[in-house]
Amino acid sequence: MTCIALSSCKNENKNVETNLLLKPFDTPYGVAPFDKIKNSDFLPAFQFGIDQQNAEIEAIINNTETPNFENTIWAFDKSGEDLNRISSAFMALFENHCTQEIQQLAETIFPMLSQHEDNITMNDQLFQKIKSVYDNRENLNLDSDQMMVVNKYYEDFVRNGANLSAEDKEQLKKVNLQLSSLFLKFSSNLLAETNNFKLYIDNPEDLSGLTKEIIDQAALAAENDGNKGKWLFSPTFTSMLPFLQFSDRRDLREKLYRGYFMRGLNNNANDNRETVDSIINLRVRKAHLLGYNSYGQYQIAENMAKDADVAYNFILDIYNQALKVAKDEVVEMQKIIKKEGGKFKLASWDWWYYAEKVRKAKYDLDESELKPYFKLENVRDGMFLLTNKLYGLKFEKLDDIPTYFPDVEVFKVTEANNDLVGLIYLDYYPRPEKGQGAWCESLRNGTDDINGNRVYPIATITCNFPKPTADTPSLLSFDEAETLFHEFGHAIQNLFSYNKYSRISGNFPRDMVELPSQIMENWCSEPEMLRLYARHYQTNEVIPDELINKIVKSSTFNTGFNTTELLAASLLDLKWHAKTTEKTEDVVKFESDCMKEIHLIDEILPRYRSTYFKHIFDSDGYAAGYYVYTWAEVLDKDAFQAFKETGDIFNKEIAAKFRNYVLTNIGQDEPMAQYVKFRGKQPSNEPYLRARGLK
Repeated sequence: MTCIALSSCKNENKNVETNLLLKPFDTPYGVAPFDKIKNSDFLPAFQFGIDQQNAEIEAIINNTETPNFENTIWAFDKSGEDLNRISSAFMALFENHCTQEIQQLAETIFPMLSQHEDNITMNDQLFQKIKSVYDNRENLNLDSDQMMVVNKYYEDFVRNGANLSAEDKEQLKKVNLQLSSLFLKFSSNLLAETNNFKLYIDNPEDLSGLTKEIIDQAALAAENDGNKGKWLFSPTFTSMLPFLQFSDRRDLREKLYRGYFMRGLNNNANDNRETVDSIINLRVRKAHLLGYNSYGQYQIAENMAKDADVAYNFILDIYNQALKVAKDEVVEMQKIIKKEGGKFKLASWDWWYYAEKVRKAKYDLDESELKPYFKLENVRDGMFLLTNKLYGLKFEKLDDIPTYFPDVEVFKVTEANNDLVGLIYLDYYPRPEKGQGAWCESLRNGTDDINGNRVYPIATITCNFPKPTADTPSLLSFDEAETLFHEFGHAIQNLFSYNKYSRISGNFPRDMVELPSQIMENWCSEPEMLRLYARHYQTNEVIPDELINKIVKSSTFNTGFNTTELLAASLLDLKWHAKTTEKTEDVVKFESDCMKEIHLIDEILPRYRSTYFKHIFDSDGYAAGYYVYTWAEVLDKDAFQAFKETGDIFNKEIAAKFRNYVLTNIGQDEPMAQYVKFRGKQPSNEPYLRARGLK
């Protein structure tokens, strides 16, 4: 089988012996040799990996023995190991350092992968082998993990079209191929729109209200962009939000915010309206081919919510409560505008500026007081300390690991007894080649290889935090500190999720996947935890109790806005994917009609408008699934309550149960059943409502 695949590759790449992607990586911990991989290696490597997996599947099909777990399910579960290794290296670059050359490669590679995946899931001979094992599963003496793997693979094939007619399979393949190209187009357009808008300031008077740190960051950004002596602000959260919070120039706040919320709506080559409309219509067609009325019903059928209407009503109920609070917040800010002599009505680009004034007035707290205590390295070490106290984990920085960009740090994670857990890559700072926001990806899952050898996981955490300047280190806002804890929670879930079968290693349903990340945010603001990691970057002084009390008292500050904008985006997502017919839509009108239906006030925009709603339009990942952040927040607040009830937020016994039932073995039973095993009862929404200030 290997010879066949290598032969195919040699025809395309005469330098096959120098292509490091074609064999297991000869590096510490088997990491990708990013310092030696050439972009030209990827296309022949992907063809090699595809050929290799095709040969492995042919071996399963041609096996004349009666299909059983070992010769069919296990063999399929372990097929494609080479392709997985190659894909993870490429996706690390695509997600975190997407140069123009990587984008161009993706335009070829993504359709290749889409066709390959369809050729597998719609291979009737393979499906009949899997179906034979599924139909006979009660007679095969399978353990619980094996039974789960059989069930999952059978369901996967059915959900991906295995039972369709030959004609419908061809239609579905065309739809999937088109979607693959459109996802990439959406993502590329959004990256271009974000990079293309630049607010330059050359008059120091226009910096009124901004702190020295914000000004220094803007000066560094301008210098890096080739305009030393000016100040640059961009429509990324790291650059934009501090400007919206503190700039006294209302006209410039509007200009920058418009640069953000008009991305993909500028009637240029990067306009995303047609792309959004095409994606939605193709998803409707796909849902119909697979026997569902809407794409939302198709997606959510596999989630804990089970039904799209259940998800929508769940979100709408909380949204209505949050909207009432948001309207009260508008009244508070309008009073300040009037008091200061303003003759205008609060607008969306004013919100952060006047909310900051409210915070100062009500809690005697502003962001500039807090940031000196949240040096990036201190926050990082704090989250490491937290998982040491909960799970006994230890972290060692490795300086000999190749990375895809010089700023990236790599840490080895071990158990208390020094057993290896895995590796974490930390990528902190913004650059034009990566998108805004923060995310966690898995470069490798914890499982066994085809020979039964343990494979240790590798996770990446990507953020966009302020870069250090000549005078100050990277100082985080409290929200940014919570973001780092959040993404670290995803990484810990990745590191703890082990099963010998790849299919159920880390088998989280979409609306539970945010539980491991969001529960970590709870510790971030606990006084006992703050005293452990929040230290002044100049004096090393522990954050004083006075500031801790202000953080605690202001925990529900601006919660009406935060909850409303989040849930407005969730409802927009669900509305898009509730469509049951293919129809050309005016994207702006559709979005506007959705917001009118839920009575969203003019002062607030949904957290993501359609043309830059990356979560739902650059892949299928969160399509009809943005609601999961709120669904999982109900779970995370209830789960953290289990720690609080013991009087010890670092309770090792509760942590061990959470690790066992939720993080490591979530795939062993239905997700809610696993959660109840941890908690001892069904989750309550009371802790969530209290934490959000909605009760």
